[in-house]
Amino acid sequence: MEVKREMVTIYIMGKAYKVPADATIMGALEYAGYQLKRGAGCREGFCGACATVYRLPKDYKLYTGLACSTLVKDGMYLTQIPFVPADKPVYDINKLEPTVVTFQKIYPEVFRCVACNTCTKACPQDLEVMDYIQAIIRGDIAKAADLSFDCICCGLCAIRCPAEIVQYNVGLLARRLYGKYLNSKSKQLDKRIEEIKQGKFDEEISKLMKMSRDELQKKYYERDLEAQVGD
Repeated sequence: MEVKREMVTIYIMGKAYKVPADATIMGALEYAGYQLKRGAGCREGFCGACATVYRLPKDYKLYTGLACSTLVKDGMYLTQIPFVPADKPVYDINKLEPTVVTFQKIYPEVFRCVACNTCTKACPQDLEVMDYIQAIIRGDIAKAADLSFDCICCGLCAIRCPAEIVQYNVGLLARRLYGKYLNSKSKQLDKRIEEIKQGKFDEEISKLMKMSRDELQKKYYERDLEAQVGD
């Protein structure tokens, strides 16, 4: 006997659709007939590109979430945003110093933070966003880099920030400064870079470049991760 699936009504671009009650927003979009061919990380794009704004019945608030992990709710109105528009200053990492002064010059809005914690509440990764912003204000770049390490740059924190801080770009700068100036050197990395310069992998790269899409996918999913980690 076929089990009948529970269905709910959601609104996509203002049009009502019946979708499974246990679906994610992304799954519901595809169930409704939309093809997500590119852009979203789960669909051959980059992770964090499925940011969604939604509103629920009889609730004036706007909510945010990632379409890949947020479950639908009955009466949900959806708005997809392909990316979050935000200022991204151009800088030369080689000319910067790993100090709080760098952030004062490049991202002065950081110091308008009122510690409301709205950014943390909006983060789909459950990162302590406000804490890494406060770490930067204190000049603790290593702490900021550590707390923001799993950021996927979806931009949902910046959407909600009353101080107009672009937290994900600020965290990215912290990680870049930490990686270049503060992190300990890796002998394995230096060795691998030298091997690349000497052309050790040229032949293998040439073979990969000539493979078809199907061959590349097969090779990718059959790779031995444990062997690579131990190499």
